[in-house]
Amino acid sequence: MNTTQIWIKAFRLRTLPLALSATTLGSLVAHAENRFRWSVFIFGTLTTLFLQILSNLANDYGDARKGTDSEHRIGPLRVTQSGMVSKKQIEWMIGIFVLLSLLSGSLLIWFGLRGDNMLLYGLFFLLGISAIYAAVKYTIGKRPYGYKGLGDIMVFIYFGILGVAGTYFLHTHTLHPSILLPASSVGLFSMGVLNLNNLRDHENDAVNGKNTLVVRMGVQWAKAYHVILLLTALVLAVIYTVLNFESYYQLIFLLPVPLLISDINKVITNTVPVELNRELKRLAMATLLFSISFGIGLVL
Repeated sequence: MNTTQIWIKAFRLRTLPLALSATTLGSLVAHAENRFRWSVFIFGTLTTLFLQILSNLANDYGDARKGTDSEHRIGPLRVTQSGMVSKKQIEWMIGIFVLLSLLSGSLLIWFGLRGDNMLLYGLFFLLGISAIYAAVKYTIGKRPYGYKGLGDIMVFIYFGILGVAGTYFLHTHTLHPSILLPASSVGLFSMGVLNLNNLRDHENDAVNGKNTLVVRMGVQWAKAYHVILLLTALVLAVIYTVLNFESYYQLIFLLPVPLLISDINKVITNTVPVELNRELKRLAMATLLFSISFGIGLVL
């Protein structure tokens, strides 16, 4: 592979649909209320993509440094562990995406909060810094939270609550409690994607001291946990729809249900962890489809 292809592999483009789910849903809910702003959507999307790529690079680097990524790993090839790029090169690339995330996030806050008080600017800037910190510290440092089973809750917060509700607020300058229901749905689906990743890698993680929830709970409990995550996400979306029902178009969000049922069936029956690679991609796409269909149902 040439240099460009290597970095594209390091960016892990297959994870980006999941990253887009939160900002897409928050923007579409705002659009349904006629308070959509293109500047917020564009810079929100860019910031989310930069943060996701930053997280992927940091994960690649951190697991390689700790020896978690090795020849025994069954997931997709990692560029640091394989020697495709040097540790110095990926450190520089991590730095570049920290700066890109900071720049794009600052523009997002500027356009989203233009005319608001300085307290809100400060609050959103701190939230942005915390998102960058969370993206880096998943596997990097002396006490990475991904090695302590805290990855799931961080995914729920940043991919769900803050991603959806924060985007919605920057569009509308308002925040009603019911937005937390679909925001939680996206967060739970995102937790499902992480759970699949951890189910796939649980044997290698356990050997290398990466105590994910799957390692802590065991495979059978992790499979039950996966079912609970996806079903709860759907229930919360149904509750929001009932509370805010105006049209049967709002039921369009049920389109991904067959994909989710298929995912649950394959996770429950899985005995070969490497086969979960396909489910990772499918659940990420199903999450994006949920966000788009849920939002379009409100717009229509």
